[in-house]
Formats: sequence, C-alpha cells, structure tokens
Amino acid sequence: MPSATEPKLRRPHQRAAMVLLLAVSCLALTASAVPMARAVTAPSSGCAAVNIITARASTESPGEGITGSLVTQIVNSSKQTVSREAVVYPATLTNYANSESQGVTNAEQELTTAVQNCPNQKEVLLGYSQGAEVSMDVIAGNSEVGGTVAPVSTSVSSHVVAVANFGDPGHVVSEPWDLGTAMRNGLFPRGASQIQSLSAFGSGKIASWCDSGDPYCASGFSLNVHLTYLNRYQNAAASFVLSKIGG
Repeated sequence: MPSATEPKLRRPHQRAAMVLLLAVSCLALTASAVPMARAVTAPSSGCAAVNIITARASTESPGEGITGSLVTQIVNSSKQTVSREAVVYPATLTNYANSESQGVTNAEQELTTAVQNCPNQKEVLLGYSQGAEVSMDVIAGNSEVGGTVAPVSTSVSSHVVAVANFGDPGHVVSEPWDLGTAMRNGLFPRGASQIQSLSAFGSGKIASWCDSGDPYCASGFSLNVHLTYLNRYQNAAASFVLSKIGG
C-alpha cells in the first residue's frame, strides 16, 4: 500500500509500467548469464534456404538476446540451411516509442534487404518483449505506441513464412494467433487497422505467446511470467517455425 506521502498511480497501465521496469531489468540480468548468440551469415555458396531475423527484449545487449537459444534450436533441428541476424536498435525503456520505432524501421530494412538479395529465401521473424512488438509491427505498423512507421510492403512480407514472439506489449486478447493463458490486453494494444493487417498477412503464420500475469503483454504484475517464456514454450515455438519453413 502507498504511504500517505507517496503519490498514487491512478491508471492501471501506469502501475503495470512500473512493474515492467523491474521485469525487463531482471530479463537483462538473466540474459547476461547466457552466451550471446552471434549473427551468422549465409553460406558462401549462396543464400541460405531460411533466414531468421530476431529482435531482442528491452535492455538486452545488442544481438539476439535470450531468444538466441530458440534460434539455435531451429538451426540445429532444420534439415535446411539457415542464416540468422539480429535487429539493430536501441531496445531501451527510455523513449520507448522512439526505440520501438527504430526497431521496426531497421527490421523492415533488414527484411527488405534479405528479400532483395535472396528472393527465394524463406524469412522468419522472432521477438521477445519490446522485440516481440517490433516483429509484429513489421507487419502491422506501430501506431499503437504513437509511432508512424508503416507496415512493410506486402511484396516483402509475402516472403515471411513465420512470426513467433513472446510477451508482446501490443497483445490483444482473442486473436487467432494468441497462445498462452492471457485474458487481458497488453500495455499498448493494437487497433483495428493493425489487427486487419495481421489478419491479411495470415493468422496461421503467427504464433504469439502471452500468459496471465505478464506485466508487458497482459497488464499483470508477475515478473516471473515475463521472464520465463522460453522455459515453457521454446520447444513449441521451434516446432511451429520448423513446420512453417518445411523442416
């Protein structure tokens, strides 16, 4: 309970945001114990059959972050050649909308370059936390955070065969791509036009895990829920991506 002299937060999302500050800081500490995955270039003989673009969570060090363990599992399990790259963006909580906008812009540029260089390549987008919002907003645009980045062109997004993410703050309940136990919207729920863009892209190509209590994607207060998606769903996410790329 707040003391008599402590200012009260009047809106639920403000309280959730304060918990989120702790959650993502803990995520960075957790990630620091995991060897950082490095981007791997396509084979020198030509384009890899599959390319995975990963957007890390808020406050993680540059690279794939903890989602790199999922990328490695997919690479090791696939019968195809798989290249991997990480979205270059600030991933900060300070000026979050600007950070997320840079993430979407850079992810779209990376995806467009990959499609131009390797037009027959299958593209995959992965993301965690702020990175999950980035991966979804490549398809939907980022107006939910007050951003102005438009969705990537359909001529480019048509090369994306799978989008998988965890703890997306743009989460909206009861969409066909929603997985997990969440019954509440995220801190920055997407609007109707964005949902329409995701639906047009293909709901069957999206898997988004959000569990009840997550301060980011379900406006809850459980730090542990937000930090442990890969503990619960990494195998399911790997299976989903492998099914979409063809093994």
